[in-house]
Amino acid sequence: MEKTVIAFYNSRDEAEQSVKQLREKGFKDNEISILAKDDEQSSGQDQEMSFQNQNLTDGTMTGGAIGGLAGLAMGAGALLIPGFGPLIAAGPLAGVLTGALTGGVAGGLVDYGIPEESSRKFEEHLQSGKVLAIIKTDANKAMKAMEIMDRSGGREIEMH
Repeated sequence: MEKTVIAFYNSRDEAEQSVKQLREKGFKDNEISILAKDDEQSSGQDQEMSFQNQNLTDGTMTGGAIGGLAGLAMGAGALLIPGFGPLIAAGPLAGVLTGALTGGVAGGLVDYGIPEESSRKFEEHLQSGKVLAIIKTDANKAMKAMEIMDRSGGREIEMH
């Protein structure tokens, strides 16, 4: 049975360290998603689209918008979420958010297995500049993910 673990980090550096530790413990790119508000993103549609579907595994991202989150997960891109603004999304959740633009970030989190009340709370953290990490994996590995996230600066860690 799959579980979803979510936490927020106060900085991109904390999120990077957590993802690095998760990977070292055997978590794969298809289990790890990262969301961050993109305050550096210009409003230009061309720049926004230039980040779509670039592979982040080699860390050779162009442009400053992705910044330190490069290398964290595959399938990263910059999205413009109505009512939210520019967002960096990496990992499998990026695809869910692309399909759930009308529901915003909270709607995408609900679609990904996070209850609505928690989704709205984490969307607020994201809006305030925090970085979200979401791990979707089997129940046994989910407990390990929670421990790693806790040790690496994760806040308000929840499993659903």
